[in-house]
Amino acid sequence: MQITAAVVAKKFSPFVIDTVELDDPRPDEVLVRVVASGICQTDLHGRDGYFQTPFPAVFGHEGGGVVEAVGSAVTTLKPGDHVIMAFPFCGTCPNCRMHMPAQCVDSMKLKADGTRADGSTLIKKNGAPVYSAFFQQSSFGTYAIANERFAVKVRNDAPLERLGALACGMQTGAGAVFNAMKPAAGDSLAIFGVGGVGLSSLMAAKLAGCDPIIAVDVQDNRLELARTLGATHTINHSGRTDIVKAICDITGYGARFSIDTSARPEILREAVEILMPLGTCILLGSARKGTDVAIEMPFLQNGRTLRGVIQGWSEPQVFLPHLVDLMMEGKFPAERLMTFYPFAEINQAAEDAATGKTIKPVLRMPH
Repeated sequence: MQITAAVVAKKFSPFVIDTVELDDPRPDEVLVRVVASGICQTDLHGRDGYFQTPFPAVFGHEGGGVVEAVGSAVTTLKPGDHVIMAFPFCGTCPNCRMHMPAQCVDSMKLKADGTRADGSTLIKKNGAPVYSAFFQQSSFGTYAIANERFAVKVRNDAPLERLGALACGMQTGAGAVFNAMKPAAGDSLAIFGVGGVGLSSLMAAKLAGCDPIIAVDVQDNRLELARTLGATHTINHSGRTDIVKAICDITGYGARFSIDTSARPEILREAVEILMPLGTCILLGSARKGTDVAIEMPFLQNGRTLRGVIQGWSEPQVFLPHLVDLMMEGKFPAERLMTFYPFAEINQAAEDAATGKTIKPVLRMPH
């Protein structure tokens, strides 16, 4: 079928709205009419060639929509169901068998090869392949194909245009707290970088009872929002050289937990250096391959942990409906992070995200 999609012709090129041909769903797949899709930093990294995705390509991996058609083998979804399209996983590797699909050993292949697992493409233009299946969805289009396993059914009374944005950045931030950190009430937390991922961590930390919650960023508008969402302290990092001392003065012994969303080596080191003995730093930011950081070994030896977490260590079929419930109860006000753009303004949305003007841009699809 013909759909409208945002195509990137080559590395660092802008998104171009174009008409392309979408494949029919296979027996284990569903056709989703995309209502809205969040823009995540990962989409911009894909556009700029961070990953192995070939070009031309269609990105987007935070899609929410309505099931329009189902394959013959699909049993858990039906036309009319509201779904969030979540991250892919193989389901058979050792980590998937441990119920850790976010750490699937084939995750990058499934997310960024630009094809289904068998190498087939979802989208064509004039008979030539357009590499899509980004996170096995490519939600920067009016319709998308998703495998039944990765399409999460959600309650129909929730505002669907707000839900797709939960799929990656917000699931990552909140899941890092609920699933990886599992803090006790009163545990201290410092968050370096309070964009969409960091603020999602902050909202989850508030629900978990963390105290103090320290937000660190370079933009005052983000820090102001962080305080209204539950930060007990905010620090503007711009020009400061005493970040470690400032946070240790607030916490006393150092922080029990820290989160780095910046993916900058010098910031990650600070996020480690503020830890108290037995403290844990979680890296959520996405850096280019080959980016190194130096950590003093004796400092780590005193029981401190540096851990990478992907997708919030979530099982999407369980965790995403839980986030939706929290949002509907007013406990996880994700909508306060969102700014909506018409699909045609995707390049402006991407620019606003890159500059920090917008925390979580969400594209409304035309239908």
